[in-house]
Amino acid sequence: MDNKTTVYTLMEPKGSKSYRMIYIFHVLFVIILERALHEPMYIFLCNLCVNYLYGATGFYPKFLHDLILDSYVIPSFMCMLQAFVIYSSAMCECTTLAVIAYDRHVAICQPLDYHSKMNKNTCGMLLLFCWTVPFISMFIGVMLLNRLAVCKYHIDKLYCDSWSIVKLSCESAVINNIMALVILLFYICLTDLIIMSYIKLIVACKSSLENRRKFWQTCVPHIFSLINCSFTVFFDAMSSRYGSSDAPENMYVVFGLLMIIVPPLFNPLIHVLKLKEVRKEV
Repeated sequence: MDNKTTVYTLMEPKGSKSYRMIYIFHVLFVIILERALHEPMYIFLCNLCVNYLYGATGFYPKFLHDLILDSYVIPSFMCMLQAFVIYSSAMCECTTLAVIAYDRHVAICQPLDYHSKMNKNTCGMLLLFCWTVPFISMFIGVMLLNRLAVCKYHIDKLYCDSWSIVKLSCESAVINNIMALVILLFYICLTDLIIMSYIKLIVACKSSLENRRKFWQTCVPHIFSLINCSFTVFFDAMSSRYGSSDAPENMYVVFGLLMIIVPPLFNPLIHVLKLKEVRKEV
């Protein structure tokens, strides 16, 4: 069957609700409207919220459509688009967290050079990096997916993802696996850089009460966000690649939704509660 006319069936949900958009919109508009928050760190936090809204467009419209019509099918081109949006959003979250780590490193370790280094041009380039790398990675990934001929048509998830589509294929996916490994290694290296950056920050904060205060107020929420993102992506990858067909369906639903629901629900809330400037304006 031609991939352009292929229709996949998705897992039928048992029902779910999410009120995370309240937090996202709240943080997003507070940062946009309040000029006191137009600093690099808050701009990157705003970018994180925009990314969560972007990722939500890849899941919720189709999910609500399926619930209303009680029809859980999706054409192949829409499936590819959904995988692109959801996973480029997850990658953008990781790159944005890396950029925030760099911003905090400069702010605490090189405070006198902060405004010269984190100027408008630098912020623009870093924001471009946050979006360009995920978009290029997922564009190549989707092109590689599209060349595969499929011989099965059911996806054991509430949404389309790259590995589920690969598992439907009846031909070799070696190139897809190599591409996935390259992307994985890149983001592992990015995570290592973030960890090394925070180790340096902890060492730098030992000798200064002011630096310790900055670290506690601005870096701790980011560390929680990073842990949140890392664990949800890890569980999503493990359930997609190594999940057993004998596992309960509810477990697949929970693991499948962790990456989509947990970071956008808790990360803005963590920043609202911990960042004094954002909390004050809220």
